[in-house]
Amino acid sequence: MLSDFKKHRQWAEHLTIVMQFGLTIAGSIVFCFFIGRALDRWLGTKGIFITIFIVLGVIGGANVAYRQIMDVFKEDRGKKGSSDDERS
Repeated sequence: MLSDFKKHRQWAEHLTIVMQFGLTIAGSIVFCFFIGRALDRWLGTKGIFITIFIVLGVIGGANVAYRQIMDVFKEDRGKKGSSDDERS
């Protein structure tokens, strides 16, 4: 199916972008979970820091994903703008 990369290039690029967003958000949540877990064990609290850091991980991951999406849109506009200039 994907043997002809030139034919399916746009589809493959979009798939990698979507996977990157998911991994970015999941990675930040997991990373913050383990930080919160370590702080809870060290300070002897029961889930307070896990909750706080998971919320921070969700917010941070969403922020990074949003910036990545905006970068992709800027690149797409740049590509469309340059192709429009070539036609003129």
